[in-house]
Amino acid sequence: MFRNYVKMALRHLWKNKGYSFLNIFGLMIGIACAGVIFLWVEDELNYNGSHEKKDQLHVVVQNWNYSGNIRTFWSTPGPMGPVIKAGIPGVANFCRANEDPFPMLFTDGDTKVYASGLYADSTIFSMFTLPIAEGNRSTIFTDPHSLVVTQKTARKFFGTDKNVVGRTLTVDNKDVYTVTAVLKEPAENNTIRFEWLAPFPTYLQANPWLNEWGNNSIHTFIELTPGANVAAVNEKMAAAVAKMTRGEIATPLLLSMNDWQLHSHFEDGKQTGGRIEYVRLFSLIAWIIVFIACINFMNLATARSEKRAKEVGVRKVMGAGKGRLMLQFAGEALVMSAIAALLAVLLITLILPAFNAMVGKHIGLGLGQPSHWTAIVLIILICGLIAGSYPSLYLSSFNPVSVLKGLKLKAGSATYIRKGLVVVQFTVSIVLIISTIIIYQQLQHVKHRNIGYNKDNLLMLDMQGNMARNFDAIREDLLATGVVANVAYASHPVIYDGNNTDAFRWDQQPAEKVLVSYRIISPAFMKTFGLEVLEGRDFSQVAASDSMSIVITASMAKMMGSGSAIGKTVRSPGGPNGSFNTFTVVGVVNDYVYGNMYGKPDPVIFLCSGRDASVMFVRIKTGSDPERALAKIGAVMGKVNPQYPFSYKFTDDEFNAMFNNEMLMGRLSRLFAVLTVVISCLGLFGLAAYTAERRTREIGIRKVLGASVSGIAGLLSKDFIQLVVLSAVIAFPLAWWLMSGWLQRYSYRVSIQWWVFVLAGVMAIVIALLTVSFQAMKAALMNPVKSLRAE
Repeated sequence: MFRNYVKMALRHLWKNKGYSFLNIFGLMIGIACAGVIFLWVEDELNYNGSHEKKDQLHVVVQNWNYSGNIRTFWSTPGPMGPVIKAGIPGVANFCRANEDPFPMLFTDGDTKVYASGLYADSTIFSMFTLPIAEGNRSTIFTDPHSLVVTQKTARKFFGTDKNVVGRTLTVDNKDVYTVTAVLKEPAENNTIRFEWLAPFPTYLQANPWLNEWGNNSIHTFIELTPGANVAAVNEKMAAAVAKMTRGEIATPLLLSMNDWQLHSHFEDGKQTGGRIEYVRLFSLIAWIIVFIACINFMNLATARSEKRAKEVGVRKVMGAGKGRLMLQFAGEALVMSAIAALLAVLLITLILPAFNAMVGKHIGLGLGQPSHWTAIVLIILICGLIAGSYPSLYLSSFNPVSVLKGLKLKAGSATYIRKGLVVVQFTVSIVLIISTIIIYQQLQHVKHRNIGYNKDNLLMLDMQGNMARNFDAIREDLLATGVVANVAYASHPVIYDGNNTDAFRWDQQPAEKVLVSYRIISPAFMKTFGLEVLEGRDFSQVAASDSMSIVITASMAKMMGSGSAIGKTVRSPGGPNGSFNTFTVVGVVNDYVYGNMYGKPDPVIFLCSGRDASVMFVRIKTGSDPERALAKIGAVMGKVNPQYPFSYKFTDDEFNAMFNNEMLMGRLSRLFAVLTVVISCLGLFGLAAYTAERRTREIGIRKVLGASVSGIAGLLSKDFIQLVVLSAVIAFPLAWWLMSGWLQRYSYRVSIQWWVFVLAGVMAIVIALLTVSFQAMKAALMNPVKSLRAE
């Protein structure tokens, strides 16, 4: 019986090629779109899934209370890990690592390569799952200058990942490190990413200030024993840290590895979500697109019911019951769904490279995984059952007597259901169009609002080798190229959120502790960045003369009390014999955006000093050819710092990288909106073709009686346009409610303008009109003699 149903389904599809193409093509796009989204969702849900101890691993975060405002940071002091391990039951191990992978230069003969990595405790190899391709796990970090590399990094250094253990590399033209192991290439969906690993004690020895409890500059990872109570560990950990820090305002707590990717956002000291919101949203959109594709099937199947009425009547007279007929039509839907699914798999294979480039991943189709084949079968069943449910009920309910007598079938509820489904399709399409426009507006608003400095044509170079020592000479050489407007250095990149403290003191200071960021800069920093001096003066060109002077931002000046801030003093610890250093405010500059691109930045104190220069900034003159400018800058750096290959970043690229999530959402929303409209138009095209076919005789009579082509086309299009207008009326308040809620998460946000809704509505009407008008014009231009003769 099943074989017979499949044969009849294939025969029916072949007989009605146009109808079959529209259905299969629509389903194929819907399934392919959903499949790609679910592959992305799977990658997100499986983040850090390669680590066997995932459920026992945590990172220590700290809640800092500033004037009742709780801020959460992943930075911790160096001694925290050993204290937690030694004094708290349930803690099996700890591992410390520097916060972010930083680049270093590795030299092997004439080969010089930059690679970014981490200094970590040796426990990283027992806590995290890092399979070794070459080397002995027990002796990996026995030497302070040991180096562990991934297979990809080994090929980068040596051209091969085989037999590299024991080979040496010169790091930053100073220390010689020996490769002690090669790791199998880690999965990309890992929070902890690196190209190399080196012993943390070596990093600690070079930076002894990390041993102080007041310096929060590393990540501390904790492994709990199976079954350990996280809440109890948090409580004991807070008490232990409070003793060591003498009642500091920081409260440590554990954040599970399961939450690092999807639930890593905190507000007021509590987890409030993260990328899980995008996972849920895109999963919902995937199912909506599949449902819209299924709507096309339902609409076209019920609309063409008269074509199959006699078939149903004959089958019923021959003894076929309603159940068997329902099974037959559901089987046809499943066959069509299976064909669409197989074509969708082929389509996914073709579009995955472009999708990966869009989302910044390397997702594979994974047809070797049984779970993926299970998902394909489920998609076929779900689409087949949803798409075939109503048509099978409707077609199997025909009265055989009425059908075989040739009586016209009453449209009844089928017409209203078809219209309702069209309204649903275009309501979703219009909501997505509006959402896409508003998301784009918000992203452009945040990226292009006044951020307080000029990020364009600004290069950022790491201070390497003798650059800090010879900075003045380098600056003069760069200015002499004719393509450089200014040069400065700073202790951190401009968008860096760290390097802050609550240790500064001043008169009229609030009773609560205040978090203040501080930056160590060269005298030309303000001019290089385009920061405006609002009051007082900039640093003098001789840094030593302003060693005890500071420039502050406007928000810091406001915090220092009424009246001018010029001449006021700020004290900070670090003086001789435990005393305070006293700095005098000589200038006030405008606030600027850094760190959190959506929130209000902390106040900033600028100090002028020749130490702690880690980044050099080069402002290229406006109008200069970028390639020519880079060539000249590279020539200067090659002359003054020949041991280090010229490497740079553009500040605006670093700035744009802060909006990766929003940019991803914007790109995907545009894609989904286009696909939804395309799928909806496929169904509308099919319905328009069927409507024109049903009204062939009416059109012929109207033309004989003098009706114009435009009048007939308008008559056929009117009903569909009315449905789209109704869709817009439903979509407008729904889209406003959804996007108003989404915008609330941003401190800087656009207001929703009325013209966005008008534009989306007009776009939907025009798209629908173009879709329908082709069939309407085709019907209106038909020779009435032929249409009436056919009747």
